[in-house]
Amino acid sequence: MGEEKIYKGNMKILFMTTFAFFLSFFVWFNMAPFVSTIRDSLRLTTEEIGILLSINVALTIPARIVIGMLVDRFGPKNVYTILLLIISIPCFWFALADSFWQLFIARAFLSVVGAGFVIGIRMVSEWFPPRQLGLAEGVYGGWGNFGSAAAAFTLPSIALLIGGENGWRYAIALTGVLCIVYAFFYYRSVENTPPGKQYQRPNRNGAMEVTSYKSMFGLILMSIPLYAALALITWQLSLTSLIPTAAAGITYIILALTYLYNVYKIWSVNRKHLKAGVPKEEQYSFKQVVILDFAYAITFGSELAVISMLPMFFEETFSISTAQAGMVASSFAFMNLVARPGGGWLSDKFGRKKTLLILLVCVSGAYVGMSQIETSWPIFASIALTMTCSFFVQAGEGAVFSMVPLVKKRVTGQVAGMVGAYGNVGAVLFLAVLGFLNPSLFFMFIAGSAFFCFLACWFLEEPCASRESRKENIKVEKSGKSKEEVAYN
Repeated sequence: MGEEKIYKGNMKILFMTTFAFFLSFFVWFNMAPFVSTIRDSLRLTTEEIGILLSINVALTIPARIVIGMLVDRFGPKNVYTILLLIISIPCFWFALADSFWQLFIARAFLSVVGAGFVIGIRMVSEWFPPRQLGLAEGVYGGWGNFGSAAAAFTLPSIALLIGGENGWRYAIALTGVLCIVYAFFYYRSVENTPPGKQYQRPNRNGAMEVTSYKSMFGLILMSIPLYAALALITWQLSLTSLIPTAAAGITYIILALTYLYNVYKIWSVNRKHLKAGVPKEEQYSFKQVVILDFAYAITFGSELAVISMLPMFFEETFSISTAQAGMVASSFAFMNLVARPGGGWLSDKFGRKKTLLILLVCVSGAYVGMSQIETSWPIFASIALTMTCSFFVQAGEGAVFSMVPLVKKRVTGQVAGMVGAYGNVGAVLFLAVLGFLNPSLFFMFIAGSAFFCFLACWFLEEPCASRESRKENIKVEKSGKSKEEVAYN
């Protein structure tokens, strides 16, 4: 049985799932084009707008972890369908809101849709062979991410077409309608796996399944930054007059208790099988997850942070208008269309570890270059360097997620959830650092972080030499079937 027959229909699945992710980002950033309009319409303060923008990413961190567990257990078809249906509710809520706190609650729930990324990683990994996985995941991530740019371009035009002071409300409500319609369409059009292929589920639920005591303690430690990032966001909000100190204190306590409960779940999920001993062929190295966490925190985290500060940086450095600065800065985001698939393709072609190492060195060098941009530079040279830096950053993201599905198939959703969450953790950290450094030092800080990540990536194992692959080879030898048939079943 050839790969063409085994994975027949995979391009349709890739298109359908990429559009689901595109729609997720379209909804996630449906507020961005209307910030000034909403501020004027509801008479919000600059402080309140800042809080709404912060809360828009806050719950994405825990949501990616939870969604990762759900997709491994119930399958991407069901989880993506339910997510799109549920997320339509806060879309309508936000569109109908007439006060800051109504906007705040709706925006907090809308931030969960950013976790949709994790679902598609598992779906795409089921429908493509390992040798094509990097490119497929890169297309999914790169073109899906474009939903945020599409929202910026299309929603204001829709609001203008509708007209009136409530045009923005109808435009945002329309994104909720799109979620409902596409949820049903997606459910009727896709399956979790090709016909006859078994969907591998984790043996236990409630926390990531690990295969050694060392890995379990590593998971406990690596969970700390996820809660620390939420605590940092809470602290930043507490500095405003809108979030009382007492409310912030209660939030810290809730976060601490949630972390302790998470530690308990990690222990309870893993203790029995660790005590009994895990067969060598079933083991995987949690070190892979840790390094990929850091790599995505550097790449995707710096992308989110830099996109948020670039417009003002260009406006102040080159004395151009806000509109012009926004158009120039958008070049950083637009590179996603080719860079992320490019990083995945390079990983498929030349090796995943080697590609990531080279891209991280290039990321570090490009950010060093960005730190040197000043008023005397020709603006076209600055734009060219910005686009070059963006290419390396987003190609690095593609290289990271070319490896994620190959760590351990049955926990792919949870691994993708943790790595994806670390991307948001990186963004929170870099934005916090930006508050204390000028742009030049900020870029140098990212460059140094990328270089340390490069050093850490030397300890990565090339996925094709992993225990998972060796286990597959053993099955091939015992069964007498082709490798494609074994991988398929």
